Amino acid sequence: MEYEVVIGLETHVQLKTRTKMFCGCGTAFGATPNTHVCPVCLGYPGALPTLNGQAIRLTVMAGLMLGCDIAERSRFDRKNYFYPDSAKNYQITQNGAPLCLGGHVDLPGGRRIRLNHIHLEEDVGKLTHRPGCSGVDFNRGGLPLMEIVSEPDLRSPDEAIAYLTALREMMVYAGVSDCNLEEGNMRSDVNVSLRPKGQEAYGVKVEIKNMNTFSGIHAALEYEIARQTQALGQGRAIVQETRRWDPDLGETFTMRTKENAEDYRYFPEPDLPPVILTQAQIDAWANDLPEAPAARRERMMRDYGIPEYDAGVLSADRALADFFEAAAKRSGNGKLTSNWVMAEVLALTAREGTHVKDSALTPEALGDLLRLLDAKTINGPTAKALLPELFARGGDPAAIVKERGLAQVADAGAIEPLVEAALADNPKVVADYRAGKQAALGFLVGQVMKRSKGKASPQLVQQLLRDKLA
Repeated sequence: MEYEVVIGLETHVQLKTRTKMFCGCGTAFGATPNTHVCPVCLGYPGALPTLNGQAIRLTVMAGLMLGCDIAERSRFDRKNYFYPDSAKNYQITQNGAPLCLGGHVDLPGGRRIRLNHIHLEEDVGKLTHRPGCSGVDFNRGGLPLMEIVSEPDLRSPDEAIAYLTALREMMVYAGVSDCNLEEGNMRSDVNVSLRPKGQEAYGVKVEIKNMNTFSGIHAALEYEIARQTQALGQGRAIVQETRRWDPDLGETFTMRTKENAEDYRYFPEPDLPPVILTQAQIDAWANDLPEAPAARRERMMRDYGIPEYDAGVLSADRALADFFEAAAKRSGNGKLTSNWVMAEVLALTAREGTHVKDSALTPEALGDLLRLLDAKTINGPTAKALLPELFARGGDPAAIVKERGLAQVADAGAIEPLVEAALADNPKVVADYRAGKQAALGFLVGQVMKRSKGKASPQLVQQLLRDKLA
C-alpha cells in the first residue's frame, strides 16, 4: 500500500525582548546558570506575574507578517504538569483564546501552508544531564515564546524545511526574533503521521520533541517516515506518543505516550487580566512592519534589473538588502552593484567575520566607487584594491582616486610604449601565443598593467596587444 506523509509543526520562537515574559529578569544568552532569576520566574509563593507589553507587540507583528487575524481580546491559561524544568509546576500559556488566528506561510513554487494559530507563553528551564545527576538552569525559564502552530499541510521533509526557512526569514525580517538556532531561539515539535493515499482521515500521529536544527528535523522525519511505513507494512499499529531524536544513532526513541489537553487541566490564569487590544493599536503596529521578504525579492528584480538568484541572496538578510538598495540607487547600475555586493563585499565580511552594516563601508561609498568604475574613470583592479580600505576605514572614493592619481589611463599613445616593452621583454611568451596558447595573452596583459602601476585600461591593453601580435 502507498502512504501519504502528513506533517504539522509547532514552532517555538523566542521573542526579542530585554526582559522575561512576566518579570524584569534579563534575557541575555550565556549568563552563569541561575543568575537571571527572581521570585516570579522561580514560582515563589505570593510572587505575582506582570505582563511584558513588548512581547504582546512582537507577537501581533509576527501574526500580521503571517497574515493572521489578530484577536482584540485574548487571555492566558495555566497548563499544569510536573517536570523539573518548571519551577511553578505549571506554565503560563494561551490555550483557549490565543492572540493570532489563521495565517499562512507561502513556500517557493506557490504552495501555501496554513497556520492554525499563534499563542504566547513562557519558556521553561534548561536541563543538563550528566552521569549520575542532572542540573537545571532557570535562566531560560520565563523567556517569552511564541508557539506558531501549522495545520498538517506539509507532505515531505523537504517541505518542512522550506516552511521553517521561510518562517525564520520572516521573523528575523520583522525584528521579532533573532531565530538563532544555536542559542535555542527557534525550536520545533514535529508531528508526523501516514495515511493510505486517497484517504481523508489522518493516521495516528507521533510527535518528535524539541528539535532545534533544520538538518536534525529533516533526518528525524526521514527516519520516522521509514519506521512508520515499515510498521504499517507489517500490520503493526502506530502508537500516539512523544519520541526523541538521537542524532548520534540516527533514530527516534519513545519518551512517553502522548498527553491530551485534559491531562494538563487547563484553567484561566487567575493572576493576569485578559489582553485587550484596539484596532487602532493593531493598525499602528502594522505600520511598523517591513516589506515581506518574498515581496521584496520580486520588487528588487523589477527595480534593479537583477536576476532571481541575486535577489534571493540579497534579500535573505534585511540589513544586506537595505545596503544593496542604497548602493544601487547611488551607483545607478543594479546588476553591477549586486555583483560587487555578492562577490567582493560578502567575501570581505566573511574574511573579517563581521556584517557590512558594522564596517566602515557605507552604501554611498560603494555606490560612488562603482560609478567611477562604470564610467571607466578607474579600472577593475583599482576598484578592487580600494574596496578593503573603504571597508576598514571608510572615505570618499572620488577624493582618494584624485589624491593618489589612480584614474584609469585610456590613452592609446600613453599605453603603447608599455605594450611594446612587455613584448620585447617576453619573446618566449609571444612565441607561445602565436603558437596558439591563448593563456599567454593574459600574462602579457598583466605585464603591461604592472608597468602602468595598475592604471591602464585592461580592455585597451588587450586590444593593443592583439593588434601587435596579429
